[in-house]
Amino acid sequence: MSAWVWVPRLAAVLVVAAQIPYPLLPAGGRGRHWLTAAQILAFFVASVSHAALRRGRAFTAGYLALTIGLGFTAEAVGVRTGWPFGRYTYTGRLGPAIAGVPPLILLGWAMMTYPALLLARRLTQPPAHAPRKHSPDVLAVSGILGRHGWMADPWPVDDRARGTWRRAVATAVAGGMLLAGWDLFLDPRMVAEDFWRWAPGGGPALNGIPLTNAVGWLCVGTVLVALVDRLPDPTRRPGRETSRWPAGDGVPLALLCWTYGSWVLACLVFFDQPMVALAGGVGMALPLLPRAPRAAARAVRRLAYRPTPARPDEPRIPPFDLTDASASTGPSRPSTPSRPPESPGRHR
Repeated sequence: MSAWVWVPRLAAVLVVAAQIPYPLLPAGGRGRHWLTAAQILAFFVASVSHAALRRGRAFTAGYLALTIGLGFTAEAVGVRTGWPFGRYTYTGRLGPAIAGVPPLILLGWAMMTYPALLLARRLTQPPAHAPRKHSPDVLAVSGILGRHGWMADPWPVDDRARGTWRRAVATAVAGGMLLAGWDLFLDPRMVAEDFWRWAPGGGPALNGIPLTNAVGWLCVGTVLVALVDRLPDPTRRPGRETSRWPAGDGVPLALLCWTYGSWVLACLVFFDQPMVALAGGVGMALPLLPRAPRAAARAVRRLAYRPTPARPDEPRIPPFDLTDASASTGPSRPSTPSRPPESPGRHR
């Protein structure tokens, strides 16, 4: 399995390599068409291969089944009925379609759900200074003893379950917001490339896209992230969650950060769509706002703490040596208490 570690890294490099020349090519040309397909395929390979290497086959199979299955259901129902996104149709420039949905769209659902889930988990985990939870066996034994009055329960079952479900709901909502914010970038750009078209009369719109689309993405994305979050994940150990980035998740998280930054830069500089950059930038950044004050305070503390170096004219105080010199020469003998000096006329 370790021989395949290079796959997600190489796929991530291909994503960046395909996105850099994209805004430099003519709009509506075949070059952008092929680069769009290459980006989706490379991003999909990066997410799936990383999930398989990091979280195992069971998680990856469930993750693919949920993202592709639910994504296809939502897209097929949306194309046919206009619910939950609104009325739109694909133009055929993304390749052949199944029930009106191109397969590349399904890969797009899968490629972004995985990094959105990882970031949402990190954003909703308790801080590092939170009290450490006990293992399940300790909780069970102490709970049984506590019911008989022999031992106090260190972690009530109701509070533990309530905290777990609150975190699960927060993770699902944060992941859904990340997906909906990403679509605020994606939809106006893909409509401009004539990959799909929206029917007129769709109600209030933002950058030419009905607001029902953002609501639909938020709802479907929240449900999708909630389902994928419940899959068996060997990297999640009860009572061992921390607020640090997990080792080995750098590739999908870096791709998510690259997606955010590249979309903002491209919409501002190359596509002349500042409102799209503003809407997508704010939309994807909303889940990060609860963590922003804590991160800002941590950064201020790091900048404020600057140890003052000693001046050359100040005398240097040698460090205090706690070791006993006699301890190195041989075994130490117990010290005898000192006797007070005898007075001269005591023995007279």
